[in-house]
Amino acid sequence: MVSLKPAYCFLLCLLIGAWTMCHSYDIERIKQNQTAVLFVNTSAAVRTIPDTLFGIFFEEINHAGTGGLWAELVSNRGFEAGGQHTPSNIKPWSIIGDDTTVVVSTDLSSCFERNKVALRMDVLCDKDGAKVCPSGGVGIYNPGYWGMNIEQGKMYKVVFYVRSLDSIDVTVSLTSSNGLEVLAASNMVADASAVTNWAKMEVVLEAKSSSTNARLQLTTSKKGVLWFDQVSAMPTDTYKGHGFRKDLFEKLVDLEPRFIRFPGGCFVEGEWLRNAFRWKETVGPWENRPGHFGDVWMYWTDDGIGYFEFLQLAEDLGAAPIWVINNGKNSTIFTLIFFSYAYFPYLLDMFMLISWLLATIGISHQDEVETADILPFVQEMLDSIEFARGDPSSQWGSLRAAMGHPKPFDLKYIAIGNEDCGKQYYRANYLKFYDALKKAYPDIQAISNCDASSTPLDHPADLYDFHIYTSANDMFAKTHKFDNTQRSGPKAFVSEYAVTGRDAGTGSLLAAIAEAAFLIGIEKNSDVVEMASYAPLFVNTNDRRWNPDAIVYNASHVYGTPSYWMQQFFTKSSGATLLDSSIRATVSSLVASAISWKNATDNKSYVTIKIVNFGSSYVDLKLSFGLNKNAVRLNGLKRTVLTSSNVMDENSLDNPMKVSPSSSRFDLSGKDSNIKLEPYSFTSFDLVQQEPSHLVMTETDSSLKSSI
Repeated sequence: MVSLKPAYCFLLCLLIGAWTMCHSYDIERIKQNQTAVLFVNTSAAVRTIPDTLFGIFFEEINHAGTGGLWAELVSNRGFEAGGQHTPSNIKPWSIIGDDTTVVVSTDLSSCFERNKVALRMDVLCDKDGAKVCPSGGVGIYNPGYWGMNIEQGKMYKVVFYVRSLDSIDVTVSLTSSNGLEVLAASNMVADASAVTNWAKMEVVLEAKSSSTNARLQLTTSKKGVLWFDQVSAMPTDTYKGHGFRKDLFEKLVDLEPRFIRFPGGCFVEGEWLRNAFRWKETVGPWENRPGHFGDVWMYWTDDGIGYFEFLQLAEDLGAAPIWVINNGKNSTIFTLIFFSYAYFPYLLDMFMLISWLLATIGISHQDEVETADILPFVQEMLDSIEFARGDPSSQWGSLRAAMGHPKPFDLKYIAIGNEDCGKQYYRANYLKFYDALKKAYPDIQAISNCDASSTPLDHPADLYDFHIYTSANDMFAKTHKFDNTQRSGPKAFVSEYAVTGRDAGTGSLLAAIAEAAFLIGIEKNSDVVEMASYAPLFVNTNDRRWNPDAIVYNASHVYGTPSYWMQQFFTKSSGATLLDSSIRATVSSLVASAISWKNATDNKSYVTIKIVNFGSSYVDLKLSFGLNKNAVRLNGLKRTVLTSSNVMDENSLDNPMKVSPSSSRFDLSGKDSNIKLEPYSFTSFDLVQQEPSHLVMTETDSSLKSSI
């Protein structure tokens, strides 16, 4: 028998090493203070920062849309999630009653051509007679996405389609999770003549009490056969009636995003092309959208939030839409690599080795359209642009108009694929898309998947995509990533960045501080970086497919991770003026920038200074503005700090504000000011200019909220 002692010793060393790494950042804050001077020249403008610098990236991952931002309460509303073959699984629908009182099955009798599956319910009991139905009747119920949040006094619109050969008497109700407490209910009665063919039923229910784990029920005590299809329940108070869950939408508003990239990510392409996001199947009436199984993140979506809704979301946020198209590729094994790294970063090298071996022996997890066959995909792109921008009389523009938006959407960016640069046919396919795009819509900017931060592109592009998921230390070092990038040619679109792995947990302070330093580097290199967005944006706590994420929620509550709060420090950067600033310090853990911006509401100009301390020591900082004849006079306004007692601290549903910014008044006297920076902190100072500045300021649409 082989001795287990070496294994135990190895395990012990591994545990000790892991403990050491986990606690390496939690250093007692009693080290000797370090010193630094930050020089800010308020009379020297470096450049105007692009209006689009900071935005958001929405991917259908972690139930971000389905069961998240999209306020639909019913999961699998069309009974299509079980597939097109019947009988099929109706999960998460369940039966009320037993097989002596009701039998439920599926068939292909729906009136919707793209959604042929319908639910058939054979009711074997009656109100009286030999077989009496149980109290409350029999039927079906849907728990939604891990419970429906029903609030007393609020209104909920329920829509469903029904067919029967006899008259019907159906009770529509919102109940507690066990069905014993009725929160809201209404009876739907119809003669046989009204439901012989499929009929649409609508009712608005007012909740008489609340539950965060409710369900929707359709029940009856009348014997007969009924068919149900396309069952929907939505709160009536969605944002502007556009279907977006208000509390999650408000979280996006507070980020003041200048663009939104959508709908992915790997979700666009699928693990296999047959499961890719097909935009034409996500527009038009919701009842006729077939939905699809997202085989990258492994769940069904009814596509209630489709191409039209993404464009509407961008418009509602005042953000430029960035449409990521399918360029004839699917997701690859690198999805698995990044997914594994998000949870188990020590496996990254192993998966990289595996992927190399698979490539070496010619095994692949992908299907890819050859260039000779790519033109139908190119046409899909052109059709999608016509849908967004076309005249209401055009083929696809008329469909947009029929959906309630005759005015064209302001679509000016197309990303050709996602993480596809290394694939066999990408460059040749890309040129087909690029040429067709520029011929038909020369004003639309094309975004390449190939990184040009170190080596120039070998093909034309307006922007290039750059993704980075890494450790906290490496992210901090990437502050200077674009310092030496070629200053001419396509600019960078950093569409996905985040600290992942051990340093991030499910959203740590440490991750946020490192990311803040990286964004300051982007701000200072905004002559070669056009846009940047964090990823992923949303996560439902019941389906974490990726860690960490910016906004976390369940059916009833929501909170921002430290990385979410960090992004709010940059809400005034887009369109601002970058000022000349420099640090002289005894430590290398400091990164800072200064901007000047104008508030359109009060017509005053402000200076915002941001400083990251990525070290374990306090820093005695002197702010020096250097007065001269052109200097702008400043008054202190507000100091905002993001920090916590432990760098691995996180927020949670129980303690959503554990790591969040705290603000206090900041007084500035004379040309210098002495400040103490906390270890592992992100600090901003907002100052108001007291004299007109000779700098050219770019007005923003947002009112003064400090920098956070």
